[in-house]
Amino acid sequence: MRDHIALLANPDAGKGRGRDAASTALAHLRDRGAEVRIHAGRSAADTAALAAQAVAAQPRALVVVGGDGTLSGILDAVRGTGVPIALVAAGTGNDLARALGLPRHDAAAAAELALTGVPRSIDVGEIRTPAGVAPFLTVAALGFDAKVSDRTNRLRWPRGALRYYLALMIELMRLRPMDFVVSADGEQAAQRPGTLIAVANTASYGGGMPVAAGAAPDDALLDVVHVAPLGRLRLAMLFPLLLRGRHLERPEVTHRQARSVTVRAPGLVVYADGERIGEDECTITVQPAALTVMVPGEETHD
Repeated sequence: MRDHIALLANPDAGKGRGRDAASTALAHLRDRGAEVRIHAGRSAADTAALAAQAVAAQPRALVVVGGDGTLSGILDAVRGTGVPIALVAAGTGNDLARALGLPRHDAAAAAELALTGVPRSIDVGEIRTPAGVAPFLTVAALGFDAKVSDRTNRLRWPRGALRYYLALMIELMRLRPMDFVVSADGEQAAQRPGTLIAVANTASYGGGMPVAAGAAPDDALLDVVHVAPLGRLRLAMLFPLLLRGRHLERPEVTHRQARSVTVRAPGLVVYADGERIGEDECTITVQPAALTVMVPGEETHD
């Protein structure tokens, strides 16, 4: 293995924060005397190709500057290669960084982990839909939450958080129970009508909403959270509990662990790591210890 560090940046991550974070990370690594080779993609496909080139050169570590979607988009190129990842969180949600205790507001401290961090093996989820197969790292959203994400992406106005809230209001007005059919770990498929299903590798999505509080990214299991059919008012009342991770105590919410889960429903939309993956039907599995990430040794960063 050559004694250099590869840096892969998504300049557009986090509405442009990726560019500043990459500059800070690069400056810090070079100040520390590291040889750094820079790769900056102009598209998702370009970034994945550059990631493959970077790991082929066997760097000491691959520093990835971007969000959860940036890293999940290159998983096919990096998982199983043995090259550890140092994630400089520069996305909108940064839920993987949150789950691993990585620095989320200090690009230099995050880049430092490429030099002094401790390797940690984590699981990678995989979603198979009629559209194909896609890996993910945080949470697969099926149902109401996925429709809110989809609506947010399709709206062109307003900007920022207001766009999400507008999407939330629109989907609340359109709220209908979904006729989920679910099978976990080879069990017989059963009808499980509900508002949403979240299949989680980590505890949170959406920038810290702990939909699967307690989920661990290295236990070789998926956490499956099912919310029963709810009216608009009851769903709105559940959201404050969700923000505190207390919703799992409610009788309308069930939580189990599985290694594989298949879900289908009319109108099903599947989102993971903030990206639309497919629709109608999906099978979600977990690949244990498929990715190595450099994490802090003893300190946990906010």
